[in-house]
Amino acid sequence: MKNIYRRTVMKQLAMGAFYAGLGIASLGVGSASAQQKAADTSPVRIGVLTDMSGLFADISGPGAVVAVKMAVDDFGGKVLGRPIEVISADHQNKADVGVAVAREWIDEKKVVMLADLMNSAVALGVMELAKAKDRIAIVNGASTSVITNEKCTPNSIHYTWDTYALARGTANAVVRRGKKKWAILEADYAYGHQLANDSRRFVEQVGGAVVSEIKHPINTSDFSSFLLQAQSSGADVIALANGGADTINSIKSAAEFGIGRDGKQQVVGLAINLNDTKALGLNSAQGLLLTEAFYWDRNDETRAWSKRFMEKFGKMPTSTQAGDYSSTMHYLKAVAAAGTLDAQTVMAKMREMPINDFFAHDGHIRVDGRMVHDMYLAEVKKPSESKGPWDFYNILETIPGDQAFRPLSESACPLVKK
Repeated sequence: MKNIYRRTVMKQLAMGAFYAGLGIASLGVGSASAQQKAADTSPVRIGVLTDMSGLFADISGPGAVVAVKMAVDDFGGKVLGRPIEVISADHQNKADVGVAVAREWIDEKKVVMLADLMNSAVALGVMELAKAKDRIAIVNGASTSVITNEKCTPNSIHYTWDTYALARGTANAVVRRGKKKWAILEADYAYGHQLANDSRRFVEQVGGAVVSEIKHPINTSDFSSFLLQAQSSGADVIALANGGADTINSIKSAAEFGIGRDGKQQVVGLAINLNDTKALGLNSAQGLLLTEAFYWDRNDETRAWSKRFMEKFGKMPTSTQAGDYSSTMHYLKAVAAAGTLDAQTVMAKMREMPINDFFAHDGHIRVDGRMVHDMYLAEVKKPSESKGPWDFYNILETIPGDQAFRPLSESACPLVKK
């Protein structure tokens, strides 16, 4: 009897310990669940890192922040049941500043997606950080084509344009019109060098030749000596491989010297945007050929969205700003479809989903991160042709995406299997 009693007591104690442990375990699960639930209500943060007041502020800048916020609002302000928060900063066109801000955002503010990334050096630095931290970087502002070539990453997307597409579209069009001898005036940094290199390649492919390359410092105020070198080179075309205020100042200087007005030489902007044309005025810019990723007055869809943007920002959108909206919306749709913020899962979903909106039809993101979409060859109107304050371009032709951007067969991206 004593043995039976002892066994019964021991069994009861064991069962009590079991249920007590179960209770503790359940409490632990409940606690973890509560913690998870609390974590799920924290904001999903998107960081817009751009040039707010410098050379490229009119291309992206504050307008990029407006565009991203518009996309968040149009999406409904929440994803995965969590509020979406947009933060922004000025990287001052310094790669070290941009990377430091991005690192703080990721480590301290838990930013999951970095947007815009105007300035090629900044973009390349932040892309590497995003890869190391397993976050997503969507480049709209910067345009060096190495972003989806030798510097590609599994965590980055190049959305709006690149130097390959800008150079190819403009070079082909100008050489076809009989202007075969080129002088290239290039900004002396990564973006300018890449745009010049891509332009030289396409000029030579279609039977032209680059007879002079002239480098100038970024943010140059006086272009007279550089333009006179280009003018004296005997070139048919003076091509500007620069951007922002440098492009505006060089075109204004060319107009002051009468370059391009005598019919002997043509000035070509390889990276002109809408606000550049606005700043120049049609008297100075008329006749310029350029390649664009987006134009506000192309169709009913582009006009409707651009009108909304202008009501919020006071200006019509540049290609970059339109791309910031479209890419943010595509990212949020992919997060919702994937049911997670995990970077690689969302990247896979973004590559899987087609892009059909006011910015692009049948757009798609390749394995190298390139978003492939149509580009447009445009000519700046004469003042007499313009019907309003933002009526600047005649669209001469549509360049299909598979002809505009570098084919994967030519890619040096290590993610591309050949």
